[in-house]
Amino acid sequence: MSPMRRQIGQEIGVAALGEARLWLGTPYRHQASHRGVGCDCLGLLRGVWRALYGAEPEAVPPYASTWAESAAPGTDPLTEAAARHLVPVPGPLAVAAPRIGDVLLFAFRRHLPARHCAIATGDGAMIHAHDGAVVAEVALTGWWRRHGTGVFRFPEVGPDPAHRDPAATVSATPGASSILWTVP
Repeated sequence: MSPMRRQIGQEIGVAALGEARLWLGTPYRHQASHRGVGCDCLGLLRGVWRALYGAEPEAVPPYASTWAESAAPGTDPLTEAAARHLVPVPGPLAVAAPRIGDVLLFAFRRHLPARHCAIATGDGAMIHAHDGAVVAEVALTGWWRRHGTGVFRFPEVGPDPAHRDPAATVSATPGASSILWTVP
């Protein structure tokens, strides 16, 4: 990788981390993605994406609030979406040193697909949202590392407009505590 490409990648990571830190203290709200009002772990990632690139690359289908939810056999929707829009980092999280702004995926049981995501701070910590709390920066402990299923980086350039879903819309109800995703 050329020094210029490395610098661009690091700048995107720093920008992603800076945006994620703006979300600190945002209450947990399932399927929400509105800084200061409410978000879940995916909502945090979606908000950071929007700050970096503008519109999200695809509509997010409804998903259950329980981490024990299981996807269709042989599928891993969160990892599959990350692979479509982010850059995979080879190697397991258990031994990796994630860079600033890297996206971390986690599964709470080996046989289940990834159901949690966070943004690495690059100094042994991560920013994430979880049920019953606010968006917080916490240590990337051994427990989290053992449950890691993937590390991804934000791309150096925005998404390919050809991959955007033109039918996806974002609407917010005044006074509502979340942004609702709909596909007409």
